[in-house]
Amino acid sequence: MTDESGRAPEQRLPARRPPSEAAPAERFTAPPSAHARDLSPERAASIVRQSASARWVGFLAVCVVALFTIAYYFYEVGLPLELSKARLAEEGAAQQVTAVERGYNLYQAYCARCHGPTGKGTAEGYIAPPLNDPMKLFDHLNKVYLKNVLSVGGRYVCGDPRSLMPVWADTGGGPLNYIQVEDLIAFIRADATQDYVIRNPELNEPVIGADGKVKTFRGWVDPAFKPDPAATPVPACWQGDGGSATAAPGASLAPDAEHLAVVAEGLAFNVTELSVDAGKAFAIDFDQKDTGVGGHNVEIRTHDGTSLFKGNVLADPGQVVYVVPPLEAGTYTFICSVHPIPQMTGTLTVR
Repeated sequence: MTDESGRAPEQRLPARRPPSEAAPAERFTAPPSAHARDLSPERAASIVRQSASARWVGFLAVCVVALFTIAYYFYEVGLPLELSKARLAEEGAAQQVTAVERGYNLYQAYCARCHGPTGKGTAEGYIAPPLNDPMKLFDHLNKVYLKNVLSVGGRYVCGDPRSLMPVWADTGGGPLNYIQVEDLIAFIRADATQDYVIRNPELNEPVIGADGKVKTFRGWVDPAFKPDPAATPVPACWQGDGGSATAAPGASLAPDAEHLAVVAEGLAFNVTELSVDAGKAFAIDFDQKDTGVGGHNVEIRTHDGTSLFKGNVLADPGQVVYVVPPLEAGTYTFICSVHPIPQMTGTLTVR
């Protein structure tokens, strides 16, 4: 029975393949010479040469790997006897230099307006305390303190609501990210014995001076500085520029001695002209009314800048009576040592 009429069942099966013969054995076996058990001298020599060449190649490969490993090891850790520095140490030093140079530009952009371009602060007539001071840099201006005061401002670090030091870190609303804060600290703590390159903040290229040479700067921290054993440590949040300055030796003040009144307020003296008799000790009744500016005092100088009298700096508002020894007749300058600016400079006439 078929599915289609007129076709037998065997006609529906696949067509049978024609009979085939087995492939000859020579197609799947090596030539007879390959199975020969007795090697000819030439064949044996060829095998020996191939084996020796392979061993030499392996030996050379092992030597190359060993030499590379040894060289890379000393490249990483440095040669003995300090013949070379470790790669990580050199890279760390290079990154430190880069951080200091970036920090210099940040300082000039954000900090110099108050602390001064050289960090002398109130000692050069600026409103902020000095930073470039060996005693402060020795211990007071350490990395932890600087990071804290940049992160939360002077009001929280020092507990002084009158502090003018703002928050600089962007975590507290300031303009500097954490890398810029670290760069700024690196600049303030930079080594004073090393020269650094002043770079254009936008192009990062060295700045060329008028003399055609690359401009450089040095850090502030003197690694060789050691304070006197009898020196008093700089207290936390110290704002003075010369709190150690003392008044001249006190002179005996007669009951009828003259008293000159000087008031410091708004970064200015209230008077610019004073006069006193020659050859007699006199007093200066000094009233300091400013806060958060580093303090004021009264100093008397000759026309060539020689200091004849320097009163104690009053960092906070207060009054003091300076006793000035007798002066010869002539014209002198009275000035604030902390803010030697025209507004705090006057003429003292000794007649």
